[in-house]
Amino acid sequence: MNIADFAVEIENIKLKGFIYFPESSRGPHPMLCICHGLPRAKKHDPGDRGYSALAEFFAASGYVTVIFNFRGAGESEGNFDISGWTRDLNAILDCATSQVNYWDAKNLCLLGFSAGAAVSIYVAAHDQRVSSLVSCACPTVSRLGNNRELAEKYIGEFRKIGIINDEKFPPFIEDWMANFNYVYSTRWVSRISPRPLLLVHGTEDEVVPVDSSMQLYKSAGDPKEIVIIEGAAHQLRLSDRAMDIVLNWLNAHLTRD
Repeated sequence: MNIADFAVEIENIKLKGFIYFPESSRGPHPMLCICHGLPRAKKHDPGDRGYSALAEFFAASGYVTVIFNFRGAGESEGNFDISGWTRDLNAILDCATSQVNYWDAKNLCLLGFSAGAAVSIYVAAHDQRVSSLVSCACPTVSRLGNNRELAEKYIGEFRKIGIINDEKFPPFIEDWMANFNYVYSTRWVSRISPRPLLLVHGTEDEVVPVDSSMQLYKSAGDPKEIVIIEGAAHQLRLSDRAMDIVLNWLNAHLTRD
């Protein structure tokens, strides 16, 4: 499998990413950009191949697949900020779509997980290039947006795991908190229509309640679909059943000539 690494600079922050190409050179191929959730640690557990395994899965199925680290995560620079993540995704899409010659401009798909799903919905609501969207375990409310004491506690935890590195960040904690309420909202999902939307959630999600995806489904326009997977936990990327559902749905909703 052919894999190309790339870097994007935005706001003096360098973001790192990879593009996984299908084996077949016959194109054009649909493009899928995968957006990770909030890291539990700065570095990946070496025993967990993480999003690279997911990228291989979708690339083997014919998708030019993009994975990357939002600011503060993995090998990317910067400090975790949910509003900054929305700008990161815009920059990644600009870069990836300009670097790949044989992707199908009619089919630019987003697959987001947890916080990355919220960011994906926000960006898709504002970027008509996105042709379809899959949201996995997406939150609609953040406790960090409404409780300063809790936000300060989590900022301390984020420093420990390395996704906030600057001692003076955030410069204005109220603004940092308000960004969660702005991005984590059901208001944006109605703007996805008439592009297709799939919402996926597990009944045993220990982080985001299933009701969150149900609220998004009620707020979304058609065409839309929701799949609740019995027994699945928060990390849906680890569920073969969930990812098979996502792949089949993406295939069914490709725009064809």
